[in-house]
Amino acid sequence: MKYKFEHPIISRIGMEKYKCTVEWRHGKFIADEPESSGGKDLGPDPHTLLLSSLATCTLATLRMYIDHKGWDIPQIAASVNMYFEEKEGKKVTVIDRDLDFLTPVTDEQRERLIQIAKACPISKLLGGEIQIRTFAYSENEEKEKHTYTNGDITVAWKPELCRHAARCATQLPTVFNPQAKPWVNTDGATSQEIKDQVARCPTGALSIKK
Repeated sequence: MKYKFEHPIISRIGMEKYKCTVEWRHGKFIADEPESSGGKDLGPDPHTLLLSSLATCTLATLRMYIDHKGWDIPQIAASVNMYFEEKEGKKVTVIDRDLDFLTPVTDEQRERLIQIAKACPISKLLGGEIQIRTFAYSENEEKEKHTYTNGDITVAWKPELCRHAARCATQLPTVFNPQAKPWVNTDGATSQEIKDQVARCPTGALSIKK
């Protein structure tokens, strides 16, 4: 298993309803709820973010394809909305995506671009099987720490925060083996490979001791 991102997307909320700060690889932005839901509408709400991901992924995928074909289609717009309905006792989410090429296209081009839009990565993700796994921890749970070194770097492990040892074992098995004692073998990979793996730890159970 390998995560999509080297570092996870992190979101935090304090006492201000319902302002969330979202951290991504190059900065931060604010998400919020509309005033009708008790927020201040300081940023996009979760449903807007979901639809925005589909719209932007669609447009980027179409731009790549159009440029590859050398077609003269300088601008594209995507309008996305959603509604819910009951089908056979189950709640079904329906997302409508309207594409506007803003310049004339042939019928053949239009049909091909519709198929390309359906194949964009977020379309495939939303149309496929999704599993959401949830882990919970508290930063105040620290009780003990173990260290492992190869003489170059030292890995610190907080077992009370560890929730994902199996992930490390899958991604860098020559270093991390939950069945072994000690379970961290710092001679099993280069220092940089170990640093990269430790950086992927989402709970802070693993760190590089300075």
